[in-house]
Amino acid sequence: MIKTVYGALAAIAVVCALAAAEARDLIEPPALAQEVAEGKLPPIAERVPTEPRVISLTGDTAPGAYGGDLRMLIGRSQDVRLLVAYGYARILTYEPSFALVPDIAADVEVADGRTFTIRLRPGHKWSDGHPFTTEDFRYYWEDVANNAELSPSGPPIEMLVGGERPTVEVVDETTIRYGWSRANPFFLPALARAASLYIFRPAHYLKRFHAKYADPEALRLKAKAESKASWAALHNGLDNLYKFDNPALPTLEPWMNTTRPPATRFVAKRNPYFHRIDENGRQLPYIDRVLLSVADPKLIPAKAGAGEVDLQSRAISFSNYTFLKENEERNDFTTRLWRTAKGAHLALFPNLNHNDPGWRALFRDVRFRHALSLAIDRELINESLYYGLAIASNNTVLAESPLFEPEYQSAWASYDPDQASALLDEIGLTERDGEGTRLMPDGRPLNVIVETAGEDTEQTDVLELIRENWAAVGIKLFTRPSQREVFRNRVFAGETLVSIWSGLENGVPTADMSPEELTPVHQLSLQWPKWGQHYETGGASGEAPDTPEAKELLQLQQAWLDAQTAEERADIWHRILAIHAEQTFTIGIVAAVMQPIVVNRRLMNVPEEGVYNWDPGAQFGMYRPDTFWFASE
Repeated sequence: MIKTVYGALAAIAVVCALAAAEARDLIEPPALAQEVAEGKLPPIAERVPTEPRVISLTGDTAPGAYGGDLRMLIGRSQDVRLLVAYGYARILTYEPSFALVPDIAADVEVADGRTFTIRLRPGHKWSDGHPFTTEDFRYYWEDVANNAELSPSGPPIEMLVGGERPTVEVVDETTIRYGWSRANPFFLPALARAASLYIFRPAHYLKRFHAKYADPEALRLKAKAESKASWAALHNGLDNLYKFDNPALPTLEPWMNTTRPPATRFVAKRNPYFHRIDENGRQLPYIDRVLLSVADPKLIPAKAGAGEVDLQSRAISFSNYTFLKENEERNDFTTRLWRTAKGAHLALFPNLNHNDPGWRALFRDVRFRHALSLAIDRELINESLYYGLAIASNNTVLAESPLFEPEYQSAWASYDPDQASALLDEIGLTERDGEGTRLMPDGRPLNVIVETAGEDTEQTDVLELIRENWAAVGIKLFTRPSQREVFRNRVFAGETLVSIWSGLENGVPTADMSPEELTPVHQLSLQWPKWGQHYETGGASGEAPDTPEAKELLQLQQAWLDAQTAEERADIWHRILAIHAEQTFTIGIVAAVMQPIVVNRRLMNVPEEGVYNWDPGAQFGMYRPDTFWFASE
């Protein structure tokens, strides 16, 4: 269990589902029985930890049967990493209630928010059968994170508190302790992310590629054979627990990737040493294999509708819902709708760091941002594209968050073109050209180019409706699609006027979750990339925030880091959310859009209703696909 006296976790309901299982209670997966009989694998009692994680399947879920292949589609070979997200084996994982619970860890004890003692499950093994112990944690910290050749920028930022590295103490084979002089509220959530902070590595495998442990000449020849410039490049190329592109790298996930990319079809087989069992002693996962086939993302909805998948959400949008429903009976699947949990399904991001002084001045004028927001008919967009099932909303926390206040969602978000026009007049944008487009103070027409990553038509459909709304108040909207990397680089360089993307990654935060998405501390924040870059680089590049509100947000971020109680953190969160509601730094359009989930009718334990979110949640991961199973015909 998680033991804590740290206020940041006081509100987390800790769920414990740990039990020691006697050997006679364990059930061997039939797919592994022959290998066990031939002596290629030890019996199950020697493969699972002595304290496995016991998954209790109650309510709408039930213990399942073994067997089958789970078919899914991915848009590119790099998406094989989704197996790691969906497998969701982490030191700690989120429950569907968003409570943090131990998973790989048997328990985690937290003291004063700054000391974290992790106890592993005795007898836990990597997928190749080698013991998983604190040596794997020591190896990562001493030989990877703090090796200048492997990690030139040093340890991950989540392991630094004000630049301070933790003291790391290996207590014994199954216990390790991390400590800082000040609280580190980022540590545990980072361990539970979809793209996890991996503070361990399979040391027994990677040591053979490390200069500290391997013969230098043999290592040099190996690097040369693999066309790598150095041993460090060789090591890093093989050390990809999240990317999942090295089938030889041992894993703790429920399925092991057996296919090296690039490929058009990836086959993942069950991990014989997986640490979870159901209450009847069946080792998970129930399903033997996961098959990921690469397909053009534009064709994935059609292929899903043709019954070529057993579980699919990626590359499927709400606009595909009607087509999918029409094909359910014919191809033996159901289409479920899960509520998304981003602060906004789509939002506009005026670039406050634009290079052009004229545009920069406009975007930094709160009246202009208010006018852009008030001129959008969100209810029309909701009815036209989402059947009225979404919520017309700012980019803010959702009603499911304990921090929610109605005014955060509604401020400056009603459709009021008259007020929008009045604000534009007040700014001085009263002159128009022959087409009725307002003119900027320097005489240029108010042509707002909204840039997209060009990855789906939904954004284009939304922007087409906004184009009509803005034209009514004298603003002409143009769209510019580009590839994702080009899109981001243009934003970072201050060349993009407005971009469209999804809103807050986590729309259901508690006060104990970081408000960093709402403060100028990350370059990836499309509304203020140069301010974020300045923070991330310690002032070496980017621009320092120079508006009162941005400066206050930075101060509030630091105050949250220094806060000692949940009440203090909640007060800080509310001030941050109030600033955003008043300032409209981002322009939310709709939130809580339903995500279609295509599910084979025989696939059991997939929730009828769920929250579809990347972090926290790992999309399907939070619902434990290792417990999904196929019923007989």
